[in-house]
Amino acid sequence: MSKTAIITGVTGQDGFYLAHHLLRLNYRVVGIRRRTSTPNDVRLRTLRGSPNFVVVDGDISDLSSIQDAVRKFQPDEFYHLAAQSHVAMSWKYPITTCELTGLGVLNCLEAIRQEKIDCRFYFAGSSEQFGNPIHNGKVVSLNEETPMEPESPYAAAKVFGFNISQVYRRSFGMFTACGILFNHESPLRGEEFVTRKITSNLARVKWGLQDYVELGNMDACRDWGFAGDYVRAMHKMLQLDEPDDFVIATGSTHSVRKFFDACCSWFELDPEKVYKINPQFKRPKDVEVLLGDSSKAQKRLNWSPGCDFNDLVIKMCQYDYHLQSPNSEFVRKADEFLF
Repeated sequence: MSKTAIITGVTGQDGFYLAHHLLRLNYRVVGIRRRTSTPNDVRLRTLRGSPNFVVVDGDISDLSSIQDAVRKFQPDEFYHLAAQSHVAMSWKYPITTCELTGLGVLNCLEAIRQEKIDCRFYFAGSSEQFGNPIHNGKVVSLNEETPMEPESPYAAAKVFGFNISQVYRRSFGMFTACGILFNHESPLRGEEFVTRKITSNLARVKWGLQDYVELGNMDACRDWGFAGDYVRAMHKMLQLDEPDDFVIATGSTHSVRKFFDACCSWFELDPEKVYKINPQFKRPKDVEVLLGDSSKAQKRLNWSPGCDFNDLVIKMCQYDYHLQSPNSEFVRKADEFLF
């Protein structure tokens, strides 16, 4: 084994793809999972059995539990992915969101500072940190120099995480790298997120299990990439000689409506007949358009996205078409479409 890496939020979409990538690079991977009364690690089923992969209980809101993990495993790299990451839910639970998404970063940094200060730290930032990038009616492409003007409790908490990571970099000489990742999706995206909500519900419509999908703002535009591509950028950031911050994005933006229409085309459904607008899914304040400029990452990290918008749509539709099927043979084949 070359190195040991700790991943918080290992049970999430990014946690799975990052763990898979690091295991292929011969890392020992330690995933930190929050203990719950019901199992929350279904995404990890294909990683179980690897001798280099272990999952331990931990809580980013509890400094001592993160300290214990760092002390025990002495990681070379620490990828902090855990957060309350749903923007709409951050309006419903703003205090919890700020405690987990913001102060959770500080707990991880303190654990590393106290137990293994030479461990390299990755913070998962978000494009939501920038806020609304429309000035004088023109959409602005966002890069590392763009001012951050968050528009939600989630985004504000991410800005705190970004800033405190840089404080520890400057104050203690710690290697802290921040990836400002634009929306990245996959077949393992949670169904509460709009892309996966669309593909999973349309699959059920296709199989005759329901009649329509309920959606909110169809006009919001996002720079959507594939999570499997983005975790490669995370790893590359921690291999640099000096820590730095990078925007990771595709450089293209598409509306929710366009994503929905593309999925309907794949499922051969009439988009006008299979959705309803539900006002409760609209946010008090929404970011209209997000478009990222990852030219710095392309140059410094030699990184570029490998999966375009159309390929992403196909990948997610194929997965949910199989997963939502009443046919158990189809369901068993769903994992073939994870990559």
